[in-house]
Amino acid sequence: MDLTGKVAVVTGGGRGLGFAYATALARSGASVVVNDADEQAAKEAVDTITAAGGTAVAEVGAVGPSEVADRLVGRAVEEFGRLDVMVTNAGVLRDRVLWKMTDDDFDTVIDVHLRGTFTCVRAAVRQMRAQGGGGSIVVIGSPAGQRGNFGQTNYSAAKAAIVGMVRTWALECAKAGIAVNAVIPIAATAMTKTIPAFAPFIEEAEQRGEPFPKWLRQGEGFGTPEDVAGLLVFLASDAARGITGQAIGIGGDKLSLWSHPQEISTAYRDGGWDADAIAATWSTSVGRRPETYGIPEATP
Repeated sequence: MDLTGKVAVVTGGGRGLGFAYATALARSGASVVVNDADEQAAKEAVDTITAAGGTAVAEVGAVGPSEVADRLVGRAVEEFGRLDVMVTNAGVLRDRVLWKMTDDDFDTVIDVHLRGTFTCVRAAVRQMRAQGGGGSIVVIGSPAGQRGNFGQTNYSAAKAAIVGMVRTWALECAKAGIAVNAVIPIAATAMTKTIPAFAPFIEEAEQRGEPFPKWLRQGEGFGTPEDVAGLLVFLASDAARGITGQAIGIGGDKLSLWSHPQEISTAYRDGGWDADAIAATWSTSVGRRPETYGIPEATP
């Protein structure tokens, strides 16, 4: 997949999934602005990319404020003349159950994930519309945002909202030829290591240096950051033109398409529904098969 001539920004690109995305994009020929709040991580990522023959520059800053988003886009234009791809990956965790979560826990995660995605995408789309020729927006969601996860009120809310914005932005950006999609990755990172369902397997792999077992890579779709990066390259390429408004899952050996929320069961009653009528029919009509929730436990 040849991305020669394309210019990308990757937020949170200093380590983990972001680093895998930035590396894969550069390996495929794109010039990359690597953003991270950690200056050393951003510099080391750029050094690794350039040592392998890629083209990259570092731009340090914590996403959220409009000023940082504008600076990232400005750096891409200043260094490489344009912007074709925006990948919003930066994130933090402040996990606590609802009754122990503080205002600061909530606001910090929402500011980085949700506001950071909004400001960076807005800045990117303004540049893409001004220069013409379309572009690709790839925002990073999470299974926690699709299904919920214990202790992650803030993170689940932000990731669910991000996918909601994707569907709106796909509509708004279509005329300009800008594709907008969400990637729902499942991979071994510092973040997923905090999820009880995956932590033991990540620790075991780190200690023994062995690959994840087949049942985990296929049954759970859980693998390494590098397993995810190919999807980013595809979505940044001309081969993905026309794909927009989608939430695409990837991890391990698994590639999937997430459904959009939609009505799955309906019932009608002349004159409408009062509480007694709902109670009388719930279990035999719309409530006959309740939806599941939460990330399934990883089991062999």
